[in-house]
Amino acid sequence: MPRTVPEALAALADTGRDVRVLAGGQSLLLEMRLQRLRPDLLVDINRIAGLDRVGVDDGMVEVGALVRHEVFDSPRAVPGPLGTLLSLAAPNIAHPPIRALGTMVGSLAWAHPASEWCAIAAALDAVISLRGPEGAREVPAHDWFRGPFTTARRPGELLVSVRLPLLGEGTGVGFIEHRRTHFSFAQVGVAAALTVHDGVIVEARIGLANCADRPVRARAAEQVLVGADVGGDSFARAGRVAADEDAAPLAEPYADVEYRRHAVAVLVGRTLRQAAEGARQ
Repeated sequence: MPRTVPEALAALADTGRDVRVLAGGQSLLLEMRLQRLRPDLLVDINRIAGLDRVGVDDGMVEVGALVRHEVFDSPRAVPGPLGTLLSLAAPNIAHPPIRALGTMVGSLAWAHPASEWCAIAAALDAVISLRGPEGAREVPAHDWFRGPFTTARRPGELLVSVRLPLLGEGTGVGFIEHRRTHFSFAQVGVAAALTVHDGVIVEARIGLANCADRPVRARAAEQVLVGADVGGDSFARAGRVAADEDAAPLAEPYADVEYRRHAVAVLVGRTLRQAAEGARQ
């Protein structure tokens, strides 16, 4: 079990075998239990000092690779509207025992299309920090997600942290998801942040979960909102645009494409209204 990042990188450099990183391991261990994955080596990073910290610097929040989901149950874990957004999303992640062990950075590494953290990373254009054989590098969220369970991570690289922008004054946030049962993945999830000045939306960020083969930033819907007054029909119009232009849902056993597009439109509108209420406070 490595105790430093260089020791972990040395283990990951074994390119002749299937080597996986274990932090929380909640998704990885399930796949191994079902025998869909059979790695040759697990590199457990839980004893590496310094990866379990949340820090604030230069308008950004940095979340280390060992920071557990449950940390963000409280809006006080991170200052300002960003802390509120993370606390709205956190209770939707699986169940308490999983939230006690799983990690935000692990979710970004796994890149499940229905992941709450991945949708927020897409909405806020988070920056993923890695260390690897060629040194350190950073990848913005819009370049990170390549498809279901597929990222821009290179062989031998270790995710060490993610940085998210602090959301400033006048910003309200929202997070809502729809699932068939309490035990199901979200059929649709929406994260939103609206910055409002004098009743006019000056910035909008919308992230969609399980609305395509990867998390999506709903840029077409955002364009509908910028410059619009809060209220009126702008939220409903943004929802329709998100459903028709930003989302690319696939049919599922309990929801066809038409149903899922309808769910996107409805949830985007609801989440924007939730964010607008926060912006007014």
